[in-house]
Amino acid sequence: MHGEYKVPGGKLVVVDLEVQDGRIAGFHLAGDFFLEPDDALGDIDAAVEGLPVEADVTTIAAAVRSALPDGAQLLGFTPEAVGTAVRRALVTAPGWRDFSWEIVHDGPVSPRMNLALDEVLTTRVGDGRRNPTLRLWEWDESAVVIGSFQSYRNEIDPDGAAKHGFDVVRRISGGGAMLMGANSIVTYSLYVPASLVAGLTFADSYAFLDDWVLQALRSLGIEAVYQPLNDIASPQGKIGGAAQKRLANGGVLHHATLSYDMDGQVMTEVLRIGREKLSDKGTVSAAKRVDPLRSQTGLPREAIIERFIETFANLYGAVPGHITEEEYAEAEALVASKFATESWLHRVP
Repeated sequence: MHGEYKVPGGKLVVVDLEVQDGRIAGFHLAGDFFLEPDDALGDIDAAVEGLPVEADVTTIAAAVRSALPDGAQLLGFTPEAVGTAVRRALVTAPGWRDFSWEIVHDGPVSPRMNLALDEVLTTRVGDGRRNPTLRLWEWDESAVVIGSFQSYRNEIDPDGAAKHGFDVVRRISGGGAMLMGANSIVTYSLYVPASLVAGLTFADSYAFLDDWVLQALRSLGIEAVYQPLNDIASPQGKIGGAAQKRLANGGVLHHATLSYDMDGQVMTEVLRIGREKLSDKGTVSAAKRVDPLRSQTGLPREAIIERFIETFANLYGAVPGHITEEEYAEAEALVASKFATESWLHRVP
């Protein structure tokens, strides 16, 4: 059995193993990481050898850590990364390049249509009716997108939203509110089969699915890192955050929003807890603009999106794609029956 795990912001961890009588046998660790001393590699192999196939990531990592000699240095990987690679080998999880990927960057639609498309395309990937897809959002009006479990009245100031022209909509994934001003953020969605994240903990899947965007940001000169559970950040503060929704049919929605240029004062007037939200973005003053992508790259939003597309295509062999008329029609029906209804918007009062 063979398993691979690319550590977000780190190196590739590769394991090969067999299973004999319910235990791991013939285990070998490899990868492009750095390890000192050299013979610690044998210590890691010996630590995993003989573990039961039911061993989880924590158990495997503990065995590796206890076997390391004093002063051992693991650079670009961790004992937990070894455990993750082992679990992925045991469940025969496919890699990114085992799928045929599409990249969609179509024209603007309403925020409600964007949310409906997320549900429609995730369902279709889960059903096998669409290839795994990266979609870059465009929208034709400003909106606040609140998480599936957020309280409308606790989160939104209706007067502030109306004053600044922000509609309020609710998405199917959890997490916090996104202030989606025109041309002020970059939002993307990944629609993937559950098999891609097999063997990963729920928390690890976030960083795994966003590793490509860290590489894209670094190519633009941003020292991007992932901060658990779901934040993308740089030394200057938070850049954005991600959310997920997993459907019963095996489709996984992973989407993220990154700040390009946002008015912090507007945020505090539209969101009731805007000041607390700004505090973890490295913004001292509510009036300060939250603009990590613009200020740290000096590039227009369109150029950043183009680099995202180029990076994803180069990494995973993705090709350009489009949303079909049938998918648009299905999404429009879902807007009418769900995303535009008061019952959905106020499902948590």
